[in-house]
Amino acid sequence: MKLDVNIRQEQTEDIDAITGVTRAAFKNHPVSHQTEEFIIHALRAAGALTLSLVAELKGKIVGHIAFSPVKVSNGDTGWYGLGPVSVLPDLQKQGVGKALVIEGLSKLKRTGMQGCALVGDPEYYKRFGFRNNPDLIHEGIPQEYFLVLPLGKTTPRGVVKFHEGFNATR
Repeated sequence: MKLDVNIRQEQTEDIDAITGVTRAAFKNHPVSHQTEEFIIHALRAAGALTLSLVAELKGKIVGHIAFSPVKVSNGDTGWYGLGPVSVLPDLQKQGVGKALVIEGLSKLKRTGMQGCALVGDPEYYKRFGFRNNPDLIHEGIPQEYFLVLPLGKTTPRGVVKFHEGFNATR
């Protein structure tokens, strides 16, 4: 079943709802340390939350996705990290996350960004075109879970570092 959600840019008044959705989405996630809400707050506080979209269903925020700049060791610019992406548990597997990812990637591409990187489930993200690329690595993460999607004409080589906000624990 696909839900008819409205995807839009976050507003200041959405912050508490985003925190609640994120907390709920990752509460029982098997590979989460339950720091995702803190990551989003740290990215926002640092001005690094480049694109922050919410999914609304009947006026209620039910999902969120964040994009922030990443650094590539070869100096290439225009690459962004996807994550976290959150959907309320009772609405997962109903197209909300997919709608958020598609809209976010579309916005990045329309603004001329060069690519997107993430750490996540390869089986889920390959439907959007994400692949493992041995020319791009993220140290400390098993390579099969580090995925990239070029949006421009070329793919850089090197080490990708996510914003320091990803180290937030509170």
